[in-house]
Amino acid sequence: MDKLKSLLKKNDGILTASEANAVGISNERLRLLVKDGSLERVAHGVYASRDVLLDKMYIFQKRRPKLIYSHETALFLHNLTDRDPINYSVTVPRGYNNKSLIKDGLTVFSLKSDLYKKNIVTMETVFGHKVYVYGLERTICDCIRSRNQMDIAVVTQALKQYSKRKDKNISLLMRIAGEFEITKILRGYMEVLL
Repeated sequence: MDKLKSLLKKNDGILTASEANAVGISNERLRLLVKDGSLERVAHGVYASRDVLLDKMYIFQKRRPKLIYSHETALFLHNLTDRDPINYSVTVPRGYNNKSLIKDGLTVFSLKSDLYKKNIVTMETVFGHKVYVYGLERTICDCIRSRNQMDIAVVTQALKQYSKRKDKNISLLMRIAGEFEITKILRGYMEVLL
């Protein structure tokens, strides 16, 4: 129980079966702890103490460490939109099994591995948990690249908000746009806003 309490404290009240197994707590023990009410099973392979507020973004991240929050969800985390995402948008490497993510209600984008890995940062959810999200400029480029799959009003508002920010990095934005081959499209938007 001491190992379990220590692990729960370290992980803000949430742990995965693999984290528990790594410190000698078996899956059978986890099952028994759920049965006696000490733990709650919140997702496949993810457990939480009974007193913790459940943070869905954090739970999805714990369960599937390869997913990166992107598009509308990243805009929300970067304060570029005030719309709280109904379905979280995530990006995974091409070849990742998307079916279970879609079944869980996530909007899924996939990219080849070299582009998937670029410009990942860690940010806090509204509950204070750290999750992986694409950086500010990368998020703008993702939204431009996927503009036909998104609400254009959200994209336009995000670009307006970005153009007003003091922490914007136009040279990084243009470099990422070049990698995604959307430089011409992005310039058209930015010329109007800047």
